[in-house]
Amino acid sequence: MAAQAAAMPKTAQKFKNIIPLFNRILVKRAEPPKESKGGIVLPDVKSAKCLKGTVLAVGPGTRNEKGVLIPMTVKVGDEVMLPDYGGTKVEFEEQTYFLFRESEILAKYNE
Repeated sequence: MAAQAAAMPKTAQKFKNIIPLFNRILVKRAEPPKESKGGIVLPDVKSAKCLKGTVLAVGPGTRNEKGVLIPMTVKVGDEVMLPDYGGTKVEFEEQTYFLFRESEILAKYNE
């Protein structure tokens, strides 16, 4: 159990007691870039919303009509692509996180 906790990202360790229900996923959005690849500093107004995030906690999954549990396809620590809009905003310890349904996640990045 201690080895599993050490393998989790530090931000995810804070959420080990928070378990989203059903097929929901708690995500921390990545910060938008502050400067371009060429080194030009981008103003806040011009910086686009970042569509990448890190999974901090996942629910157990959802059940089908027969009551069989359908497991989640993402796990804690996965990097995911998020939609422009959606998700439920959650404030926790002066940080902003989002809850999404698994079906709202657009893609998972390969490691």
